[in-house]
Amino acid sequence: MESAHPVARRPWIVGVSGASGTPYAASVIRALLAAGESVDLVVSRAARLTILDETGISFRDAHWREDLTAWLAVDAGPRRAPDLGDDRARYWSAGDFAAGPSSGSYPAKGMLVVPATTGAVAGIALGLSKDLLQRAASVTLKERRPLVVCVRETPLNGTTLKHLVELDSQGAVVLPASPGFYAGGSTVGELVDFVAGRVLDAAGVPHSLYRRWEGHLGGAASPGSTRT
Repeated sequence: MESAHPVARRPWIVGVSGASGTPYAASVIRALLAAGESVDLVVSRAARLTILDETGISFRDAHWREDLTAWLAVDAGPRRAPDLGDDRARYWSAGDFAAGPSSGSYPAKGMLVVPATTGAVAGIALGLSKDLLQRAASVTLKERRPLVVCVRETPLNGTTLKHLVELDSQGAVVLPASPGFYAGGSTVGELVDFVAGRVLDAAGVPHSLYRRWEGHLGGAASPGSTRT
């Protein structure tokens, strides 16, 4: 007998800030959808410029579905662009403070900020809520849901390091965008997927973006093995 109450949609919120590294976000989104997860996307105003600069794609509120489809197809390699139908993906404008993710009652699994600027790091750590991305991250922390912050900046000054420590103390996972070359990656795409895979590992989402380490060095490594 079917339940009278349908299962509530519980997406992962993916926040994309203006840091260089939008391919990391695209890889994360593709893998989430491939894993059968739903995604709520928040793209900051600065991130729109970065997406345009790094991919040539204009990300527009009124045409977000077609623009997201085009963005996810860039450098997808053998992976097909995922199907965005059946409410698998939703988009919320960064200026929409009435959006679902702005409330703790919105049924989200958690949030992944990838890539994260130092400005986004500061705003989240201090609870500034200057836009929906920062507000959604603050909500994620207060509701004790998983928050992964993939910071993409170098070098880091003392103020940013203090903000990252504060995020860690509040329960967030601070995950620098640091590719691991020992994973066997020989292309930019493989190194991007390594970082995206580590983001998903921190969130507990299964994926096949990189080979996992099984204790074999160099040429002795077997397929499906890589270090963490």
